[in-house]
This record gives sequence, structure tokens and C-alpha cells, in this order.
Amino acid sequence: MFYLSANRNPKHLSITYLYYISAASTISHQPAFRNAGFSGVIEPLHAGSALINPDYKEYIEPGLLRRMSKILRMSVACSGDCLKQGGIEQPDAIVVGTGLGCLLDTEKFLNNALTVKGLLPPTSFIQSTHNTMAGQISLSLGNHGYNMTHTQNSISFENALLDAMLLIDEGEKHILVGAADEHIALLDEISAQLNIQSDCGLTSGASFFILSAEKSDQTLAGIKDAEALGLVKNIPEQITAFLDRNNVNPDDLDLILYAGSVAGTEDGEKDFQSLLKMKNLPVLDYMKYSGIYPTASAFALHMAADQMQHTRSIKNILICNSLIQHNLGLILVQSVEA
Repeated sequence: MFYLSANRNPKHLSITYLYYISAASTISHQPAFRNAGFSGVIEPLHAGSALINPDYKEYIEPGLLRRMSKILRMSVACSGDCLKQGGIEQPDAIVVGTGLGCLLDTEKFLNNALTVKGLLPPTSFIQSTHNTMAGQISLSLGNHGYNMTHTQNSISFENALLDAMLLIDEGEKHILVGAADEHIALLDEISAQLNIQSDCGLTSGASFFILSAEKSDQTLAGIKDAEALGLVKNIPEQITAFLDRNNVNPDDLDLILYAGSVAGTEDGEKDFQSLLKMKNLPVLDYMKYSGIYPTASAFALHMAADQMQHTRSIKNILICNSLIQHNLGLILVQSVEA
């Protein structure tokens, strides 16, 4: 098993230390973009739902917009919205997670390789690499700071989040961190061959956040800890160890947002209630609301932060991402009033 986790700076060991979410922005199949309180009104998705696009011209120049694929538009717009919310001109770093990268441009490039004779136009290749999103955000902002892309399939966002947390431990103040993945028709063909069945279907989504070292009037929620693990043999054991390490008892949790299976069954709610011995613990499959894409746990984090802003009784939310068997992402979100 391999894992990454956020290790507390020794000077913080004696106090409750949080990484503060100062802003959050999501473009998805739900009406989440610039819509505070969306988590309280959204309904489960159904197959065939469409991406809800904002007016991208508010965030991207028309000349650039025409050349951007869906995933680039989502990423740049969410990033710009986050910075606007947080009142920040330049983040200290830009960190992005993506499971499958810029699929549309990858498909274009490969199709050109098969059909075009002679030299290939370079645009699709340049925009097909996984780090195109972070690079495009940096170019749009004129940012010359740390710029990193993480791609570890279903735990790409958790790794990006850990990177952002470690940067704050090293003294940075505001980190722009997020994740995005896009749906293309080819994925439907692949999912049919793999017999992937879901009521909500495969979707696109992007969620970005400003992670800050200090609390402010704009703070939505705090992140107490995060962990990304691969080749996990015993998921329930890892969840228990994660909670123990953070001194969180099962009865301290107000909500669990999960994806996938923790015990090899199809009933995640009963799995968690049995694992934590809490029959009445609210457990919610966030993929019923986000749809299926590798970095949907970023949507879950925005959902959790939004819940805490509008339901003051919620103090602790655990996000458990086991979308892919043997991969596990854990995020412990706390109210700033906890």
C-alpha cells in the first residue's frame, strides 16, 4: 500500500489546526456555480443530464474562448470566480487534479494522426496534455508561481489537495486548488463494454477552491486532514485509523459523503453505519448528485462546505472516496465554528 497524508507542523500539534476554504466554485450538471446554498436544493441526477454552462465571456476573452475545450473553459471560469470571491489577485500557487485530462483534445489529436497526411496541426496536441488546465489558468492570470498537476485516477483531487496543504505548511498564504474532468462520447462506449451501470450516468465537472492559511470573513469551512491511499487491502481499517488520528469519534460526525464501496457491497449507507456503529448517521452517495467522473470528490468538498455555511448544526463531515476498488481518498471537513 502507498499513501500520502498531511502531516501537521509540530508547532500546531497542541491546537486545532485547519486549512481554511476561503472560496469555492463548481461547474457541473447541478446549478452550483455562483449559487450559495445549492446543496440544500439539488436533486439526484438522471442519465442524460446536461452540463450547466455559465456565461464564460465574463471570465474568458472571446478570442481565447473559441479555442478552449470544455474542460479548459470550466477550469478557467471556476478559477476566476474563486479569486473574485476571495478578493485575491494572484494565488501563491496553482494546483490541479485530473483523472483523465483533456479528453476532447486528445481525441482530436489522435483522429488527426489517423486522417491527416503530412504534418499535424499542433494545437490539439498542445492542449491534450494533462497539465494544460493548470497552465491555461496560469496564463490567464499572468501567474509565475508554483504550478502543479496531479493525475492519479480517482484520487487525483486528494493528492492535489494534499499538495496545497503542504504548501501552506511551508508558509504560503493562498493556494488555488481544484480538479476537473470532462465527458466525451467515447466514454459511453467504454462504460457500456465494461458494464458500468448508474442512474446518473457519466458527467463532466470542475470544482476549484482558495485554500488559505488564516481564517477570514469569507471562510466557508476548514479542512482538518486529508489522505490519499492506493493498493488498499482493508478500507474500513483505514477509515477508522484516519478518524482516530484526528481524534474524531464516530458520534462526532454529522454527515458522510461517499462514493464507491467500503465493504464490497452496494449499500454504502449500511456499510458506514455498521462500520462506525451508528445506525442514525446520515450517509449520502455524492455521485448521485455529481454524476460519475474521476475527480467528483472535489464536487463533494464544495457540497460539504456549502452545507456548513447554511446548516450551522453541521460541524464535521467525512468525505470518503472509494470510487475505484483499492483506491481511497479521505477528507475531514470541519466547521470553522467547531
